[in-house]
Formats: sequence, structure tokens, C-alpha cells
Amino acid sequence: MSSFDVSASGLSAQRKRLDIIANNIANAETTRTARGGPYRKQQVVFSVGQDNGDTSGVHVTEIVEDPRAPKIVLRPGHPDADAKGFVAMPNVNVMEEMVDMVSATRAYEANVASLDAAKTMIKKALDIAR
Repeated sequence: MSSFDVSASGLSAQRKRLDIIANNIANAETTRTARGGPYRKQQVVFSVGQDNGDTSGVHVTEIVEDPRAPKIVLRPGHPDADAKGFVAMPNVNVMEEMVDMVSATRAYEANVASLDAAKTMIKKALDIAR
């Protein structure tokens, strides 16, 4: 049953990663946040066996902000533009996010395939035992 636990933890971790990627894409043009300034890209940090004392599986340990500086873009007339017309935009690159989304989707699909394979093996083992 530990193979189910490992795959389930991978599914959960990749789902969280997909949620963060979707949030980054949704805020790619957000120039004003509650903390002030533009939105900052978030990233998921994974670790192995750190959740509830488990020794296997992958878990999200934290969500960190990308340290890259905001993009400065000339947009006179924008409500958040400075006196020279420059706006600090989020440090989100939508193309990078799309690549990360494909990667997370593939990892999610791999965990589903692993669950299916484990289920099939257990079913065949039960059939042999009959």
C-alpha cells in the first residue's frame, strides 16, 4: 500500500503546484497588491518524507516568492505609473508558467499511471491467490 501513498502524495504536490502556477498566470498583470507594489511570482518547494513523519512521498514544504525584480515598463496613463510613466509589473513570465504547467501536468499524469499500475498488480495478485 505504500506505493499508493507515494503516488497520492505526488498527486497532491503537483495539484498544489498547478494551483500556484494558475495563480501566477492570473496575476501576471497585477500591479497593485495588498502589501503594496506588483504581484511577485510564487514557486512551490518540494521535499521528500517531511509530512507527518512519513519516510516516503513528496510534500510541499513551503511556497516562496521569486527573488527576481519586477519588470519596469513604460505605460504612461496607467494608474500605477510613476512621474515618468513607468510601471513596476509582476515578475511573471507567462511562457515560463505555461512550460511549468505542462511539466506539472505530466508529473500528475505519471502519478496517476503509477496508481493504476499498482492497482492492477494488486488485483492480479488477488486473482492468483484465489
